[in-house]
Amino acid sequence: MNGQAPQHHAARVEAAIASGQAARSALVASWRRSSRLHRLDPSGRGVPERLTEAELREARERIAPLLAAARGAMDRLHHAVGAAGCCVLLADGEGVPVDRRGTPADDTTFQSWGLWTGALWSEEHEGTNGIGTCLVEQRPLTIDRDQHFFTRNTLLSCTAIPIYDHEAALAGVLDVSSCRADRTDAFSNLIALAASEAAKRIEADLFRRAFAHARIVLTHGPDGQCSGLVAVDADDLVVGATRSARVGLGIAPGRPLQPVPATDLFGGDAAHDHLAGGQRVVVQRALLRAGGNVSAAAKALGVSRATLHRKLKRFELKH
Repeated sequence: MNGQAPQHHAARVEAAIASGQAARSALVASWRRSSRLHRLDPSGRGVPERLTEAELREARERIAPLLAAARGAMDRLHHAVGAAGCCVLLADGEGVPVDRRGTPADDTTFQSWGLWTGALWSEEHEGTNGIGTCLVEQRPLTIDRDQHFFTRNTLLSCTAIPIYDHEAALAGVLDVSSCRADRTDAFSNLIALAASEAAKRIEADLFRRAFAHARIVLTHGPDGQCSGLVAVDADDLVVGATRSARVGLGIAPGRPLQPVPATDLFGGDAAHDHLAGGQRVVVQRALLRAGGNVSAAAKALGVSRATLHRKLKRFELKH
């Protein structure tokens, strides 16, 4: 707690709320929600509440696709930060960690702090904290030590990244937490970068699994970097887009995407650049396998004969 007495931290929180800083500070706004909306006392000493084992199983079942998509990325992330005394948590949309990675030597400490599966880390239960505040604000953030609302959490440093599902809705949070007092700002920045990259991998894997039978097209931002993924079906209809892709393309997030022609979404030239190369190869391969029979090739591709004829004309392919 950086040497602060419990009474000092609670008084500091209350003074910041009373001063009206919530209008200028996202942190104080979270403290204010914790105190005024959720009726929490910053000097509270109880450990985080826990789900029962049955409730935890149900929570895991509800987000089974996310759990499956996150396993590899969580393993790699923990391999990078675990030796430095960090644990990795995957929380659902209610702020409940449903999976974690930790070093056995540190597990007792993390469990005593409630950084464990089944604990309730929403702002409603734990006030300002990495997981809960990330869910409310829906942005990457770090809640470092005495930025936490509860005095008992001020030894923690938590970096949290929101994760969005294949329909661009908030699905959960990837969190890297540390109880060590020697965590430096430089190391915190590296953790934030590693966690952000891991979250992107999880979202991409979740998206690819949801649209396993579609072509996945990369979209690019103004800087030329990949900014998202778009799913295009066999009829050149865009049937899915990640949140970052939706932001770049001006599509509202958080709800199912109504299928739209790729040319309408990307524009003629852009669509051709994104899609034509890959489609041409697919069409050529189907024709070769069908011995030039357009009907058989169309059936193999899962499109109508008329659609395939349009593609053949577009790609200037002979049959």
